[in-house]
Amino acid sequence: MQLKIYLPKPVMMVMALIFCLSSLRGTAQKLKLNKLGYFETPGVNVLVFSNQYNGIFQDEKTAGVELIHHGVRTITGGAVRLQNTPEQWDLVPTLVNRKVDSVNHQIDVTMRYADYDFDSRITVTPKGNGVELNLYLDKPVPEKLAGRAGFNLEIIPSAYFEKTFLIDGKPGEFPLYPAGLTKMLPSSQKIPQFAGHSTFDDRGRNEFIEPAPLATGKTLVMAPEDPERTIKIQSFDADLKLFDGRSLAQNGWFIVRSLLPAGKTGKVLTWYIEPNAVPGWKRAPVIEFSQVGYRPEQQKTAVIELDKNDTPLQTATLFEITPDGKYVERLKAAVQHWGQFTRYNYLKFDFSSVKKAGLYVIAYGDQKTNAFPINANVYENIGHPTMDVWFPVQMDHMMVNEAYRVWHGAPFLDDALQAPPNHQHFDTYQMGPTTDTKYKPLERIPGLNVGGWFDAGDFDIETPSHCSVVLNFVEAWENFKIDRDETYVDYPTRYVDIHRPDGKPDLLQQIEHGTLNLVAQVVNIGHPARGIIVPNLHQYHHLGDAVNETDNLPYNASLKPYQTDGKSSGTMDDRWAFTTRNIALDYQATAALAAASRALKGYNDTLSAKSLQSALKLWHEDDSLKMHMDSAARARNRFLAGNEMLAALQLYITTKDQQYADHFKKLIMPMLDRFPGFVMISALHAYPYMDKDYQDKIAAYMQKYKASCDEYDKQNPYGVPVTPGGWGGSGQVINYAITNYYANKYFPNIIGPEYVYKGLNYIFGCHPYSNLSFVSAVGVRSKKVTYGNNRADFRFIAGGVVPGILLLKPDFPENKEDWPFFWGENEVTIAGCAQYIVLSGAANQLGQHN
Repeated sequence: MQLKIYLPKPVMMVMALIFCLSSLRGTAQKLKLNKLGYFETPGVNVLVFSNQYNGIFQDEKTAGVELIHHGVRTITGGAVRLQNTPEQWDLVPTLVNRKVDSVNHQIDVTMRYADYDFDSRITVTPKGNGVELNLYLDKPVPEKLAGRAGFNLEIIPSAYFEKTFLIDGKPGEFPLYPAGLTKMLPSSQKIPQFAGHSTFDDRGRNEFIEPAPLATGKTLVMAPEDPERTIKIQSFDADLKLFDGRSLAQNGWFIVRSLLPAGKTGKVLTWYIEPNAVPGWKRAPVIEFSQVGYRPEQQKTAVIELDKNDTPLQTATLFEITPDGKYVERLKAAVQHWGQFTRYNYLKFDFSSVKKAGLYVIAYGDQKTNAFPINANVYENIGHPTMDVWFPVQMDHMMVNEAYRVWHGAPFLDDALQAPPNHQHFDTYQMGPTTDTKYKPLERIPGLNVGGWFDAGDFDIETPSHCSVVLNFVEAWENFKIDRDETYVDYPTRYVDIHRPDGKPDLLQQIEHGTLNLVAQVVNIGHPARGIIVPNLHQYHHLGDAVNETDNLPYNASLKPYQTDGKSSGTMDDRWAFTTRNIALDYQATAALAAASRALKGYNDTLSAKSLQSALKLWHEDDSLKMHMDSAARARNRFLAGNEMLAALQLYITTKDQQYADHFKKLIMPMLDRFPGFVMISALHAYPYMDKDYQDKIAAYMQKYKASCDEYDKQNPYGVPVTPGGWGGSGQVINYAITNYYANKYFPNIIGPEYVYKGLNYIFGCHPYSNLSFVSAVGVRSKKVTYGNNRADFRFIAGGVVPGILLLKPDFPENKEDWPFFWGENEVTIAGCAQYIVLSGAANQLGQHN
């Protein structure tokens, strides 16, 4: 007799799933060391210090041992660290050396903490279906670091939200919001942060927060229910502790950590790390195209990004969506093989022949895009969110309201204190040996609490960026006559209301707002300040309403901290003005002020006159200052010639005084020979104002310039400058497109409009990694998670332009949409957004002169 056991259907399904997953995982391929110096199998890449800590902002979460798991970077920061949950400004190790041993299939890395004379070495080798990591010490952990130094792996929380873990078989879940236990310890036990700064406002109590672990054990399995995110970590020497770094900082990560033993040398720690690899995994193709759409007459090319193990299909198809919701095939065509760029292979699908206005979808195999338009007016509204919303939200010293929402109160009415000499700020600002002003260190400089914009996701006034914004806004006003009115600005009450017309062009109001602060600096300081920024690190990382970053009361040294008389405060939270004079900055401000004086004439004549007066003052003073520059000053002024050239051009356009034109031509011609791509836009800005001899010389450069543009078609499938580094390249692409707009305007037979459209397409979605528009709220699908002052809410500010693709070494392009805290990918800046406004005007004008 056969015994039959009947199980409930859900139980049978779960058992079948477990059997299926275990079978799949049992056939996973072994990791191998590839020619690019990292371990690889389909679905899993383990990088070992391919990317290093750069030291500028300490920990950018792009260094150490890292994991790219089924196409997504989920782990970073694998290194010896000195805290359970390191914050951005905690110390990071310096890479002493990195050796890739292709014979023994091993990567060796030596790290050093110079402040503690502490070296450690890790080796990573393939083992089983993962890697073994061994940590060696030649000398014991220094006494000051005993019980503090440990090996950490940092796991991006967004990849494990709504997922579970098992630690020594005990279940747990990754918290969506930090809710773990913490304890307070005396500050004497805290490892000092960068340059002695502190991210924690302890209100004078001399203590700090230390998070407790969420779980402890020897074997951790993360996301066992999700084959694409399952990772097993085993420690053979010490406990694994799982922490949530978000208890200290919203940009913190989940951390797996083992403490290093005290008093031991040699091999002191061994971990086995096994990321699950789904057998035969291939990244799904990404169809990259413009989310804004296309004009009927323009070239229309989608780029299809393929896993390197994927077999290309032969064709792609364009469907029109009819009013009754049907998909009608309009074009089926062969795709062109472009080749490999970074780690992916690329195909191109040209559908330029389709010119009918309508809504369309591109299909490639099983992949299908969202709908996008082809229409003559697709660029008509692309600048509106940036001018209507993003720039008003960035307005400093004003309360900003939008319908039922208050973005922020009127902040920094206590501006500003004189920064002390010889001070190195954590955000790269620094003071020289003197203040270069009439003010004593920490004395209040009056008159600075007017105008200006928050620079980016933080709340400083970054004067070079301000100058750039004013110059771009004047360019947009003079060349494209953008006269939209959707913002109410009232200075007597320091009030701004979004979506509320007030009868004044918004662009002029923004030029006015930036110029007010630049003039205030020249009048009250004597020259432009490098920047105005909070002095304390615990203020700097402020998220939320800017009005709360200071108490808005001027500092009064006669009062105690947190004491106030109602008019002033004993709390030194006022922003500092970094006033070391920089002639290159003087010239940049001269250019901005000279340009602003033109735009404001007839709108705010008083400010227009002050602006030109300030520009001329700086120009004449700098002529004298240049003659007495020492080597240190020349090093600080490495951008001197370029900014001097800009100042001369703007003064000439404003005053029509020939001496400035002659000076401009004297400077730009040698620079065109040395840096044609860098200064071509300035050469073209000057073109309509200069004589025929100048214009003929510029014409002679255009064929050479065109050839340099065509080189991009060979470098990448997008035909634009895709730049490496710690900051995405959207700004370079926008500058490229604007330059080509003017080149097309003056030399249409050499530079066609497609050189502009390539840049527009890239910004709006035809770029690596995804097909999202890099301008929030512009295009059908766009960035909804950005690094703005509301980033802790995982949200965006409409119209913000993100830096875009970060190219991580050796071959990984990335732009996170589920984690806003990568500033190099997602931080929106005033300079980038103002430049984009120029591009929006150029895009709308492009169809009119072609």
